[in-house]
Amino acid sequence: MLATITFISCGNSTNEEKQNKEEQENSTINKKENNMKTIHLTKSEFLSKVMNYEQNPKEWKYLGDKPCIIDFYADWCGPCKMVAPILEELAKEYDGEIYVYKIDTEKEQELAQAFGIRSIPSLLFVPMNEQPQMIMGALPKSEFKKAIDDILLKK
Repeated sequence: MLATITFISCGNSTNEEKQNKEEQENSTINKKENNMKTIHLTKSEFLSKVMNYEQNPKEWKYLGDKPCIIDFYADWCGPCKMVAPILEELAKEYDGEIYVYKIDTEKEQELAQAFGIRSIPSLLFVPMNEQPQMIMGALPKSEFKKAIDDILLKK
């Protein structure tokens, strides 16, 4: 009987090791999938990843390592809801080439004010080493792709 208990304990230990390994693999897969999705930003994340307008209020200096789109939206906005799945698709299609950020204007009112957001959706296209360009309103996917290729990637 003692041998059986020891065997079961070792078996559970092995199962735990397998489970831990599977969880680590799933975590890695989830991280890769998260990289392909839109990224929600808070003000502090915006200041560190996009632009620190508090330290540098007079000059645009993009802090990212890839061009980005910043979607200023609200959960209650109908056109924003139409644009959201398109942006998710684009984040996957252009994974590794651009970032697609989202800023909830209800939660991050200071950011919305800093960029003069008066209507939503408003999308800020931020190329590397150039001034950003604001596009307002819901666009079809083909127009987003054209803007990404022309403004951000210069294809």
